[in-house]
Formats: sequence, structure tokens, C-alpha cells
Amino acid sequence: MSHPTTRILALLELLQAHHRLTGAELARRLEVDERTVRRYATRLAELGIPVQAERGRYGGYRLLPGYKLPPLMFTDEEAVAVVLGLLAGARLGLAATAPAVDSALAKLQRVLPAQLRERTAAVREALDFTLVPREARAPGTGTLLTLGEATSRRRRVRLAYRSYQGQDSDRELDPYGLVFHHGRWYVTGHDHHRADLRTFRLDRIREVTITEQTFTPPADFDPVGHVTQALAGVPYAWEVQVTLHTTLEEASRRVPATTATLTETENGVLMRTRAERLDGMAMMLAGLGWPFRIHHPEELKAEVRAHAARLVAASED
Repeated sequence: MSHPTTRILALLELLQAHHRLTGAELARRLEVDERTVRRYATRLAELGIPVQAERGRYGGYRLLPGYKLPPLMFTDEEAVAVVLGLLAGARLGLAATAPAVDSALAKLQRVLPAQLRERTAAVREALDFTLVPREARAPGTGTLLTLGEATSRRRRVRLAYRSYQGQDSDRELDPYGLVFHHGRWYVTGHDHHRADLRTFRLDRIREVTITEQTFTPPADFDPVGHVTQALAGVPYAWEVQVTLHTTLEEASRRVPATTATLTETENGVLMRTRAERLDGMAMMLAGLGWPFRIHHPEELKAEVRAHAARLVAASED
């Protein structure tokens, strides 16, 4: 519970759930000092919520008797938008944690008016997806919030990072942007340890802290483009260059950005990628259904001919 607004809302929830709590008890639960509790209580009062402070040995804080927060006033469209957003986020692997989605939906259902609560619950029960659920690797909520703040404020961060090989390292990073891609969260920016642009998975970050050092990101830097190109550049045995005789729009629909880099040319679309096996690349090219020209490697041409022969033989059998 690191953000002040989160603590203020938590204070209000505690006061609603208990008749009265002492300053010491509130400070312990909110993980702050009693002076900060007084400041939070004052902030709630400024927002029109009647928090009463009682002085003395047995004093504390309470809400005035009879006060209740009004129910959330959602229109039908707003309520459906929130429910669908939570469900879709969980399906795509976008949500940081599944329990957070379930608890948020439960809280939303509790505060909605009865008729709207029943209708949104019916939508939730009836809804199904054609999308296959993403196997997400959820980052820590604190990690996500800290990197979001650092990116927005343009502050350098210190990372304790564990690579996919299990190697630990400490990094200083200027975070240029956060990217969610195929069930994974990434942060990309200038890594001062390597003196170069690097991309890190958030679920592999063990600890992150914001420093006082500021930075200015490069003009027109595209975090999404950089992350997808970095993921497409995973080293394999073969470097492949093929011109696809189609449009860039069509090629982009069929060829994921994580597997290849696509560039529009006067003859079509130049696809650059890497492949571990050329027979698999031959099958991919055949499956796309467009005419193509192989530039590199020469061995891929032989694999395409061999794949064509296998198809002919299979059709005759």
C-alpha cells in the first residue's frame, strides 16, 4: 500500500467497517505514523466526508453516526464497460493478478443498484470468448506502479533483475515506456549498465526503486515498435530475407511482429526474420498463400522445393 491516495481510501474503508479506531491502530494498519493519519483524516474532511477526531486517552477517529457513502452512480453503458474491461483484461492476461480482478468485480457488484447489479451479473455469466486465454506472467503490483510513475516523471530507476538463465544483476534504467505484449509486461529504455537500449520483463524484476536523476527520452521513440523488434530478433541459426508479393497491410495481419520485421518496398514487402529450422520456414511461406522471392539463404529454396514435393506425394497417396 504505497500510494497516498490508496492509503486515504483504505482509511475510509476502515472507518466504515469499525465504529471507532485509535490513531495508533490506524497508523499500524496503514503502515504510516499518527501524524500522517491526521493528515489523511483532514483530507477526507476536505472532500466532504465527516470524519470526527476524538481527543484524549481513549480518543480516535470515526465517521459521524448515520453517514454512508452514496452508491456508485453508473449508467448501464458505464457499468457494462467496467465489467467487460475487467473480464477482457483477465482473459488477455492483461490484469496484474487474477484475485484482483475477482475482488474488483465483487466490490463493483456490491455497490451497484440492485437492478443494474443483476443485469451485469447476467452478462458476466452468459459471456464467453473465442480468444484462447493468455498464460500471463503477472508482475508485482508495486513493480508496475513504480515503473509507471518513473516513466511518467522521467526518473531513472534501479533494478534488481533475474535473467531467463537465472543470472542476477543490478541495473540503472531510464524507462521510456511500458508495453504489454502477448501476456507479458515489458519495460524498455536506456540501460546504463550496457550503455544501450534494452528491454526487461517485469515479472523478472525482483526489486525496483526510483532515483532523483531525471532523463529525456529520444524524440519520437516508439516503445511498442522497439519491444516487438527486440522480441523478433531472438537469435536463431538462420537469417532469412524474403520478399512477399502482397501489401504491407495484408502481411501485417498474417505475420506477427514478434516473428519478423516487415518493410514495404516497390516489389512488395521485405520480410526479415530468423529461423531455427528451414523446413518450418518453408511450411510457413507456403501457408501464407502469396507469391514470394527468397533472397537469403539459398538453402531455403531447396527446402521449399522439398516441401512442394512432399505435398505432391501426399496428394497422390
